[in-house]
Amino acid sequence: MPDEKDPLLARLQRLSGDLPGVETGTSYGTPALKVGGKLFVRVKDAATLVLTAPVDEKERLIEMAPDIYYETDHYRGWPALLVRAAAIDDAELRQRLAEAWHFKAPATLRGMRG
Repeated sequence: MPDEKDPLLARLQRLSGDLPGVETGTSYGTPALKVGGKLFVRVKDAATLVLTAPVDEKERLIEMAPDIYYETDHYRGWPALLVRAAAIDDAELRQRLAEAWHFKAPATLRGMRG
């Protein structure tokens, strides 16, 4: 189980609290949030989050706000977006979490959100 005292995990849990079926777990040994057993965000390190996102959306966000969103060669071509945690405000992070949740949530849960 992840360290419940991790400040980034606590922030993610707080901002995703209204999303149905969110589970706290781990991914690659780091704290993560999942829905239906599928990862939608994880803490990469103390400064970085990894959000799931369709590749076209990822590219748009990186172009729109490269100070917040980026990728490394490791993530190129994959539906995963790196986020500078200190650079993103809660309102925008909440929106991105909702989008990542929607991208991974089973249809039955997506219907519950309305």
